[in-house]
Amino acid sequence: MKIIKNLLAIVGLVCISGLFIFAVQKPADKDLEPEQKLINDYNVYAIKLPDDLNFAGETVPISDPDVYERMDKELLVNTYWQSNGLLMFKRAKKYFPIIEPILKKHGIPDDFKYLAVIESGLTNAVSPAGARGVWQIMPATGKENGLEVNNNVDERYHLEKATEVACKYLLKSKNSLGSWTLAAAAYNAGNAGISRRLKEQDVNDYYDLLLGEETGRYMFRIVALKEILKNPKTYGFNFEESDLYTNIPTFTVTVDKEVSDFAAFSKDYGINYKILKIHNPWLREAHLNNKSGKKYTLEIPEKGYYNKS
Repeated sequence: MKIIKNLLAIVGLVCISGLFIFAVQKPADKDLEPEQKLINDYNVYAIKLPDDLNFAGETVPISDPDVYERMDKELLVNTYWQSNGLLMFKRAKKYFPIIEPILKKHGIPDDFKYLAVIESGLTNAVSPAGARGVWQIMPATGKENGLEVNNNVDERYHLEKATEVACKYLLKSKNSLGSWTLAAAAYNAGNAGISRRLKEQDVNDYYDLLLGEETGRYMFRIVALKEILKNPKTYGFNFEESDLYTNIPTFTVTVDKEVSDFAAFSKDYGINYKILKIHNPWLREAHLNNKSGKKYTLEIPEKGYYNKS
């Protein structure tokens, strides 16, 4: 009888033109458990832009109405793309501790870790133009900066080495263009592209440039993700520390010869080929050519973290 009363409280039966239609009513908060109440009270709110938005200490001039609207858009889009936002929090806990000390070593502002977030979502992404990895490095840029890039080994997928290359590129851009904001924009459009547009439009600031869709949104997206990732509660993201992804402890193995079968190689360390590739995504094939005897360092997970470890 209690079940029937509860159903009647939520569902009304309406007769229109001979047809019976169920009209579902929103249940009252007092009838709900706390978890249900959270869902019941879901609302969408306008977002107040903070007055002190900046990138690498360089102010975002939201007093400019165009800048305000574009910043507002990216903050709204990324706040209410909740599933993607939660994934960024989860992955950041795993990858920021690797990226941050490398940025610091090169004198690159910590804010550039958010550039990696919008470039790839902190995944080993593949772009239609041929860019690869967390930092989305093109083949020529990788090779020019000492990365091995071929079908057998592609170090653009090696997070530490790729971060080193990104730092070199960003320092060069900063020295050429004069600001960290322009250096970040040049990571998307190229140093020559940004320099040309600054000259053509006779301005010296990113926020004064008229740019194409992608580069025009670029800095606003970075700043929006920075603001959200630094202030999860402010933007409605709720999670426990245990919900976030973490790095699996590893030890290193040096290989200086050919490996004919990485599946067999993996078994010697109590793992399988899939797990070897998870920790060494720069290995692009199931074997290692290495006719030159080059030394490669592989990361092997410590025992106990995977079923077969």
